[in-house]
Amino acid sequence: MSSSLIIPCSACGTLNRVPHDRIQDVPVCSDCRAHLLGGEPAILTGGGFDRFLTRSDLLVVVDFWAPWCGPCRAMAPWFAAAAPRLAGRALLAKLDTEQHPEVAERLAIRSIPTLVAFDHGAEIARNSGAMQSAQIVAWVESLPGLRR
Repeated sequence: MSSSLIIPCSACGTLNRVPHDRIQDVPVCSDCRAHLLGGEPAILTGGGFDRFLTRSDLLVVVDFWAPWCGPCRAMAPWFAAAAPRLAGRALLAKLDTEQHPEVAERLAIRSIPTLVAFDHGAEIARNSGAMQSAQIVAWVESLPGLRR
């Protein structure tokens, strides 16, 4: 195992190398100084989606949602509340399927909200339907590939 992790910045896309022993020190992006972990879920776009997933050494969990979806809107604060609880072990991100239908189509997202977990860009699990914060954390903690 390497002595550092690669963590993409959700604000600017810069890839950041963070030493394992500094992961709990609230690392910031080397370019834009945004916090890399523990904040709000990253907002992904179609263009940066694959790069964010494939270049992260942490497990990435993406919430596929749409603004018109009631259960998606209900789950949004629970998903955001789960992010700091998983900081340093997984990255949480969101993708608006209305703005980026090509990504949802490519991944065969048939219902929303759907959470999909990726390990270095490979899908390892998916769960459809709204979940509360504790359920999201428990689901992510049960996944293989989660940094312990």
